[in-house]
Amino acid sequence: MIMNKITMFFKGKGLVMSVSLFHLFTFSPLSAQQSWTLSQCCDYAVEHNIAVKQYENQCRQQELQVSTARNSRLPDLSASAGQNFSFGRGLTAQNTYTNTNTSSTSFSLGTSIPLFTGFQIPNQIKMSRLNLEAATQDLEKAKNDIRMQVAQAYVQILYDMEICDVAHRQISIDSAQAERLQAMLQAGKTSEAEVSQQQATLAQSRLTATQAENNMRLSLLALSQLLELPSPEGFNVARPNLDNIDHIENLNHLETPSSPEAIFADALAIKPEIQAQHLRVAAAERNIEVARAGYYPTLSFSAGLGSNYYKTSGFKADGFGKQLENNFSQYLGFNLSIPIFNRFQTRNSIRSARLDLSNQQLQLDNSKKALYKEIQQVYYNAVAADQKLTSSLQARKSSSDAFRLMQAKYENGKATITEFNEAKNNYLKTESDLTQARYERLYQQALIKFYRGKALDL
Repeated sequence: MIMNKITMFFKGKGLVMSVSLFHLFTFSPLSAQQSWTLSQCCDYAVEHNIAVKQYENQCRQQELQVSTARNSRLPDLSASAGQNFSFGRGLTAQNTYTNTNTSSTSFSLGTSIPLFTGFQIPNQIKMSRLNLEAATQDLEKAKNDIRMQVAQAYVQILYDMEICDVAHRQISIDSAQAERLQAMLQAGKTSEAEVSQQQATLAQSRLTATQAENNMRLSLLALSQLLELPSPEGFNVARPNLDNIDHIENLNHLETPSSPEAIFADALAIKPEIQAQHLRVAAAERNIEVARAGYYPTLSFSAGLGSNYYKTSGFKADGFGKQLENNFSQYLGFNLSIPIFNRFQTRNSIRSARLDLSNQQLQLDNSKKALYKEIQQVYYNAVAADQKLTSSLQARKSSSDAFRLMQAKYENGKATITEFNEAKNNYLKTESDLTQARYERLYQQALIKFYRGKALDL
């Protein structure tokens, strides 16, 4: 998983607030300002993404392969017409040779039907169908990939929004204190140095908020480009509703996610990348049977119609229509072909098909191992998210109490502005960390559900 980190400096007293951006996906109702939910973003991206459309074309190609394999059972039909001219010594209609010019016209219509091909045709049909199902699973995998990319960009925006909120809350606190100190200065109860220090803190808070807003706009641009929108103007995302996890804060023990093995067992049955590899293994097994058909004899049936017109210069001949009628012929036939020796082509084709099967089985094993590693990472991230949420709740409560006490002391002249700013920055940091922990846990729990076959939803 990709983790972005945005570090923001709140310079009340040199405090550095570091907010780690983990992937999150959630949604809320569409707002009046055209705010997009995660579900809407995912649906739009899947519909317009070029890579997904390419996979759709690959599915259509496989559908044509299935149709071609199925239609190979049908009889074929062909017609031909020929016109020949001969000069010099040649055979006449009287079955004698003479030096003269001759011409002939011929017509034919024929068909053939494969009766037995060593089971090649039915195995080709089954193999083509398996390849089509594998291509369909590849398409689902491509859709899942673009959904995950959208989710990553979506959560980046959500975290940038939260950072903006933190920055503006700091401006509100610093602005109120600057006004309070200005009033105290006019009353002669504080020094100009303390007022200047607070104004400098307020200016830095405004700069930080400006940087946070710029980061949010860039994140909106990145997601709009991922959605193939012409412009990010008017584009916004819906903020998630965190009320559905408020009950978690009252629990002494957070729910532990299922074991990696249990998640993996569910994922094996539904993940498209695993299903695609299973189907390709089955297709490779059918390909061996197709190659083995070279050892069997083949039998076909053929039938046809034909006629011709013949004219020799200097000799009398019946008319064109009369000759076509007199020379009209029909034929029926069976053709049996028995392979005896074909330079080991069949043997090598079977060996090559077996190697392909071995490679597909190895690819299946590799896909399973990669999936298990992903699930392991998700599981331990979920456990860590539970622990982080518990710790963040405790830290927020402690810092909130400390800030209220420090604010009261400062307003009563029993604490310095430096102590006040330090308590304020600690409180704002724990607020941001708690929001991060909430989002992170929502994301990890949703990701576990996703690996178990659920939609990208909370």
